[in-house]
Amino acid sequence: MEKSLLRFLLFSVYQTFCPVEIEHDVFISFRGKDVRHGLRNDLINELRDKEIGGREIDVFVDDRLERGNDILPTLLKKIERSQILLVIFSPRFATSTWCLEELCKMIKCCNRSGTQILIPIFYHVSPSEVRDQSGNYESALSMHKENENKCKVKIWISALKKAAKLTGFCYPSDKYE
Repeated sequence: MEKSLLRFLLFSVYQTFCPVEIEHDVFISFRGKDVRHGLRNDLINELRDKEIGGREIDVFVDDRLERGNDILPTLLKKIERSQILLVIFSPRFATSTWCLEELCKMIKCCNRSGTQILIPIFYHVSPSEVRDQSGNYESALSMHKENENKCKVKIWISALKKAAKLTGFCYPSDKYE
């Protein structure tokens, strides 16, 4: 795990005052097929090993949700009640409508609260690939344009552009395996 990322997250959790009812310090949005057993787990373990103000950092993990239920509404509520919102952009992130819906919710929450923080992590993709919808993102969004509501796809594209313009952390494909 890149030390500057961990320091930034710890500082953000400690410094952020959030008027919304906080249930979790950190929420991580990710495409499971790409990062579940690598970067995501390392990030969770690193954060949970640290303390802020004498307490363990609470990272929401969707593994705790009951299988068989529609979990998207629960995930969206967890986003509302988390202080730091991490989005891990990976090669297949945009293929998931859930990931795109989570991203839209994160942007909305940050705009509304003004105190929640959205931090993008670019894992094996570049910020420009996400921002410009090129490569894997172009393919995924073309598929969504055929199968989803056109207005919804425009909202997803706007959210991708906004998030990719934020300062974040990059893990190119030749780093962090």
